[in-house]
Amino acid sequence: MAEDQDQSQKTEEPTQKKLDDARQKGQVASSKEVGNFLLIGSATLTLAIALPAIMQDLAGSMSHYLRHAGDPNLVGPGLSGGLLRAVAMLALALVIPLAVSTVAAIAAPALQNAILWSTENLQPKLDRISPLAGFKRLFSLKSMVEFLKGLVKITLMAAIGTAVVWPSRQRLVASGHLEVTASMTFLWETALWVIATIAACLTLVAAVDYAYQRFEFMKQMRMSRRDVQDEHKQSDGDPMIKQRLRQLRMEKARQRMMAEVPTSTVIVTNPTHFAVALRYESGVTVAPKVVAKGVDEVALRIRTVAKEHDVPIVENPPLARALHRSVELGSMIPPEHYQAVAEIIGYVLRLRQPAGAAGRPGPEAASGVQEGAP
Repeated sequence: MAEDQDQSQKTEEPTQKKLDDARQKGQVASSKEVGNFLLIGSATLTLAIALPAIMQDLAGSMSHYLRHAGDPNLVGPGLSGGLLRAVAMLALALVIPLAVSTVAAIAAPALQNAILWSTENLQPKLDRISPLAGFKRLFSLKSMVEFLKGLVKITLMAAIGTAVVWPSRQRLVASGHLEVTASMTFLWETALWVIATIAACLTLVAAVDYAYQRFEFMKQMRMSRRDVQDEHKQSDGDPMIKQRLRQLRMEKARQRMMAEVPTSTVIVTNPTHFAVALRYESGVTVAPKVVAKGVDEVALRIRTVAKEHDVPIVENPPLARALHRSVELGSMIPPEHYQAVAEIIGYVLRLRQPAGAAGRPGPEAASGVQEGAP
């Protein structure tokens, strides 16, 4: 019951990682019928090309012995030697068809799943030698399906072979009275026609079976929502840990940003929602740079630190909003803000002049940012 419940929870399609892991273990969708089709199909094609010459040579050899059946030299050692030569001739002629069939049998799995090398199935496992596990596999639903499929296939092939041969049954019986070459030619044509028809039917059987095996494999590989989540955690990390790391990085970045506030030239505020810290060093930087910025709580913290270190705070809501929106942290202000920022920095520099020089603004105060700006 628990197993059925687990299977019912597997509603998600398998991920590519799950399929890749299964492939490394040698678990892939594979149909034996594809191999049978390639085996019989290649054998049929090869025999269709090579069998006429084989049958002609074999018929010539047999006709010689049948014509001289009463010759005393063909009795005993002579007969056995002739039969051995005929068998050797037939075996030599069948080398190519057998080689082609062997290659087809080996190529069938590669055509379905490319080249797959896995030692997973070679490792010893107790369930493979367990009588109870073997009994369960023997009478499992999959084994019953395979048994019924094999029974249907044998019945279908027998019916096809009978349907092909049945119209020629009288000629088949009468072929024993024909001349050897004619008899063997007729048998070859009939056998080739039967094999070709069976191979054609196996095309449909192989296509249906591969689709079924693919469906069953994907069904077996299905995952539950929990499996998908666990896989994502293993691949990308725990979301809670990632969130905590992201918070720590933001906190570190905020601390570094706050450390820049005491060295800034002026703080431009909204006055409550936005705060942007600017640093300008005449002759060192070509334009003021945004060293800190923030909204709400961060803006309040910037203003607090600025007050603690006597950094001037200037209220200019439009400029504060514009700088916070358009200028990245650590970047120079854009040219369209030069004039407004120059006025603010000039004002701040005038405030920093000694009392005796209040009526004579210095060159930095008079020029502001414009002289250093490109």
